[in-house]
Amino acid sequence: MTRPNPQIRLLPLAALLLLLSACESGERFEVSGLLEWDRIELIAEAGEPIVEILATEGERLQSGQPVLQLDPGRTAAQRDEAEAARTQAAARLAELKRGPRAELIDEAQARLRGAKSALETRQTEYDRVQALIERKLASSEALDLARSARDTAKAERDAANASLAALLTGTTVEELQQADAALQQAEARLRALKITLERMTAKAPQDGLLDVLPYKLGERPRAGDVVAVMLAGQKPYARVYIPEPYRALINHQTETTIHVDGIEQPFTGKVRMVSRDAAFTPFYSLTQRDRSRLSYVAEIELQDQRATELTSGIPLKVEFYTPAAEKE
Repeated sequence: MTRPNPQIRLLPLAALLLLLSACESGERFEVSGLLEWDRIELIAEAGEPIVEILATEGERLQSGQPVLQLDPGRTAAQRDEAEAARTQAAARLAELKRGPRAELIDEAQARLRGAKSALETRQTEYDRVQALIERKLASSEALDLARSARDTAKAERDAANASLAALLTGTTVEELQQADAALQQAEARLRALKITLERMTAKAPQDGLLDVLPYKLGERPRAGDVVAVMLAGQKPYARVYIPEPYRALINHQTETTIHVDGIEQPFTGKVRMVSRDAAFTPFYSLTQRDRSRLSYVAEIELQDQRATELTSGIPLKVEFYTPAAEKE
């Protein structure tokens, strides 16, 4: 077996030492990336057709500004139904709190008096038929009919008495609790439908640029589909990958120079985010020799006001300065 040349084995280590010595000497280093904006997606609240488009692509929007309107007809009808149910539940609760009306109590008392009078009549008829039976002047069938009529009248008297007692007792605590729960349920449904109806108008959640309107007037997106994409914030940022040997030199205060393709004058930038985890390959799966190949995602905000006119997707280069270079 051929033994590897020791000089070849030392090449990766020499390259790493050369890279680190460049950091110590304060030399600049560059990384490539793309210009990006923070993206916000507006979704359809319901599967309804678009009846009005209130903004155009490329327009800068203010927070709360309407973008497009979905047909609110179906949701408005559901809201009206919920309002009627809430009114009915509120009236029922008020009725139970007030208790039975005097007219209902008078009616129940009259029904009880009629039931007692009917019972007395049926009892008299039963006694008369029973006397005729003893004198053998009536059949047993007549006695059975009289007894049945008397028992029916007695049951009606008892029912009328119980109904009057319920009215005089008034509403129970359990009935009030059930009515109150029904009212709360109706109010909750009404609030939910009002929120849904308000969201039928897609609005800008914050200041930004309207980038894409994927649907046209009259089209019907499904519930949850993206109906507009905004580029949020006032300025774009550069998304780049920092090589592992330079990661320790970059923090949230690091300032940079950004060269955007097609624009001669560079932009100043400031790092706003560096990922804590390496991209592409997990740190623990690499050997000591391969760790210099790792990259870390970084976002660098462009500081110049003229950067607001730039769009996303433009290639760029970011120039960093090591601490030693800054001292020079």
